[in-house]
Amino acid sequence: MITKRIIPCLDIRDGQVVKGVKFKDVKNVEDPVAMARFYNESGADELVFYDITATVEKRPLFTDILERVAAEIFIPLTVGGSINSLDDFDRVLKAGADKVSVNSGAIKNPQLISAAAEKYGDQCVVLSMDVARVDGNFHVFAKGGREDTGMDAVEWAVQGEKLGAGELVINSIDADGVRGGFDLPMLEAIAEKIDVPIIASGGAGKMEDFLQLFALPGIDAGLAASIFHFRQVDIKELKVYLSSHGIQMRL
Repeated sequence: MITKRIIPCLDIRDGQVVKGVKFKDVKNVEDPVAMARFYNESGADELVFYDITATVEKRPLFTDILERVAAEIFIPLTVGGSINSLDDFDRVLKAGADKVSVNSGAIKNPQLISAAAEKYGDQCVVLSMDVARVDGNFHVFAKGGREDTGMDAVEWAVQGEKLGAGELVINSIDADGVRGGFDLPMLEAIAEKIDVPIIASGGAGKMEDFLQLFALPGIDAGLAASIFHFRQVDIKELKVYLSSHGIQMRL
């Protein structure tokens, strides 16, 4: 049986790790290099690095910080932020990323997914989706959750998989930073239609939230930020807890 993964997320703004609530009220937390080193030693299965304002500010991702983070860790690293072309893929991979996350760039140009999958392999291409409820429907948002595209999230997930994305990160804007648990109905709606691995993001507040998450079919990993950043949940203890409840983990 394939083990489930626990993945911390570093949201980077102005060279610092930051965290907000529902993608707003963002505040500085810590230096990304120190935090990457901590997670490398804490039992994390992978690490995600998002340059969260690169797209809005219309600038390239901070590869200097990425290089410093990549030098500190020996676990897979997924990187996103202003990925709009194959050149962006190439630059980020050369800076130390193992996988590249596309979001707004893929919304603007869906063929970027297939082109990148063909050049680098689908295991390298991660489609990240920022999703929120709008009038009872799940909509995809762009530009760091600032812009409602009107796209149906389930349909976009299906299209992304067909285009060649090897993995999906589903970020719940409604649940982000609230710590009330993952958005299980939204995740279930997408997982029912998808065969590639799904990383669930947004809402983790305690160990039990991960146990509920992994009870859903089709969910391969749980991603969280604040509960790990502020040491409210220890990753090694979380993995032992999940393993004791029958969830296959890498201990």
